[in-house]
Amino acid sequence: MPTRRAALTLPWALPLLAPTLAGAQEAYPSRAISVVSGYAPGGVTDVTSRAVAERMGRELAVPMVVENRVGAATAVANTAVAQARPDGYTLLMGTSTLAINPGLQPSLTPKEPLRDLAPIGMVFRTAFVLHVHPDVPARSTAELIAWCKANPGKLNFGSSGTGAVNHLALALFAQAAGIEVTHIPYRGGAPALLDLRAGRIQAMFQAVLEALPTLADNATRGLAISSAERSALLPDIPPVAETLPGFDVVFWQGLFAPAGTPAPVLARAGAALRAATEDAALRARLAEQGVVLTTGDAAMLHRTLAEETARWGKLIQEAGIRPE
Repeated sequence: MPTRRAALTLPWALPLLAPTLAGAQEAYPSRAISVVSGYAPGGVTDVTSRAVAERMGRELAVPMVVENRVGAATAVANTAVAQARPDGYTLLMGTSTLAINPGLQPSLTPKEPLRDLAPIGMVFRTAFVLHVHPDVPARSTAELIAWCKANPGKLNFGSSGTGAVNHLALALFAQAAGIEVTHIPYRGGAPALLDLRAGRIQAMFQAVLEALPTLADNATRGLAISSAERSALLPDIPPVAETLPGFDVVFWQGLFAPAGTPAPVLARAGAALRAATEDAALRARLAEQGVVLTTGDAAMLHRTLAEETARWGKLIQEAGIRPE
């Protein structure tokens, strides 16, 4: 009689193993899943992460618990997941910072997110509105560009921090338009908005939801949307791309697992994510906060990360952007 080890090498033994392996794959998930976020509780990113995770948990029939691990431009959260066991029980709500950090702060880990993380699918995209203080005479993107060319360096353009997506939107805007402005970085969008309202800075790319109150009371004037498509919350404001073709800048979020996670596990998590992003009630609720849930598979997320890593790395180098 052959030993167990010998039997497992025989061709006729393989069909006997197949049901066992399939059963192990079908068992996922059998316990709670940790979803790591690099952002503090309460913000749009955190609120969206929790809403999507809750909906995914219902689809998977297990709790999905969001853990906020803040620090080092989200590198704390990103690294925790990249180094986690690749079994599908530790996932990452990764964002645009995964594409920015390698060019801006190459010492941060993971140094190669495309290698160290496995994409599962897109979660959302959210645009910025280019708005200005009422003292700025421009009433369109073209007029703003013309004013800046006539007054080089005189426009104080705020951002929520050096290397933030809205700062890179500004750098790309200035490069594409051939203008010179003065960048004023802040520690977050809120203090920048206060100074924009007060006229201490004159312009800013701001998250649509954050800008809505100031636009509504005419404390600022909206000129353009940073995405290629219009915002449902500001349908009358045209995209920058209508003046600068090809301009398309958004903050995005996607779901990742550690590299090496089995394909069936990634597929199961991806199906649950798709169910969440296609949920009409959830889409409507988050749209009220300026978040457009985006249904996109692992290939789309991989492509987005690859393209933006190259795009932002090139811009950071050309513009000489350095971390604060």
